[in-house]
Amino acid sequence: MHKSGFVNIIGRPNVGKSTLMNALVGERMSIITNKPQTTRHRIIGIINGADYQVVFSDTPGIIEDPSYKMQEAMNRFVHSSFEDADIMLFVTEMDEEYASDDPILERLRRVKIPLFLVLNKIDLATPAQIIEKLKWWDQQILFAEMIPIAALQKNNTKKLLELILANISEGPEYYPKDQLTDKPERFFVSEIIREKILLNYQQEIPYSCEVIVNSFKEGQTNAGADLVKIQAEIYVARKTQKSIIIGKNGSAIKKLGMDARKDIESFLEKKVFLELHVKVKDNWRDDDRMLKHFGYQH
Repeated sequence: MHKSGFVNIIGRPNVGKSTLMNALVGERMSIITNKPQTTRHRIIGIINGADYQVVFSDTPGIIEDPSYKMQEAMNRFVHSSFEDADIMLFVTEMDEEYASDDPILERLRRVKIPLFLVLNKIDLATPAQIIEKLKWWDQQILFAEMIPIAALQKNNTKKLLELILANISEGPEYYPKDQLTDKPERFFVSEIIREKILLNYQQEIPYSCEVIVNSFKEGQTNAGADLVKIQAEIYVARKTQKSIIIGKNGSAIKKLGMDARKDIESFLEKKVFLELHVKVKDNWRDDDRMLKHFGYQH
């Protein structure tokens, strides 16, 4: 018998959803930083076994008061995940507080499919604190499973996968067994560049940026090694942000390019020539045409 199912991961920003999916899938599918709103798109990661296939979906964190159309689109990715899952993983963490009448909890109480509570970052708590937190959640919602984990250390993630496999039904292969995701390589290249922007720049700058890979050409070096020539554009919302991204005499964008190229080479397992350009598009986060171009709207 072959089992398969769609498992959607939801929760607030920065609770470890991307870290969890990467731990489960065993590949670097979603960018991870300690900054909220790191994940902007819905990203699929696939786990295959001889007799099973689990399709995980990592969603952006739920933004309770969206400021831009981009954030509204991110919330739509989350809400769509309520509609097409066989199992839902609701990820929270030890320090996170919810009110009993929070709209998210109200929505979760109406979920008809198996709903798991995944309590993350238990490495930062005592056993008594973990028990107390699980007890509170048990009083709020009827979960099919409640499992405490530390996703970064992969503590209890194997047990979580076992519980998922026990709760999915007989089903077909939805994707070829060697496929790990539904996104193309250039999507992950743009995500790696955006991750380096999040890590290299402060305050509002990373949240005003979007990255598009315009050119992705495979070839060979003079020595015969595989080489990928990549040309990417970084969009910012204001002119002042462009000068910050570039830095004095181009120093900041040079460091950004070097940091990104190393990780892209590791991801593609090929030599990479990376060319970065910065473009200004005023207030792109509220521009329907640009949001469509960036994949936030259809």
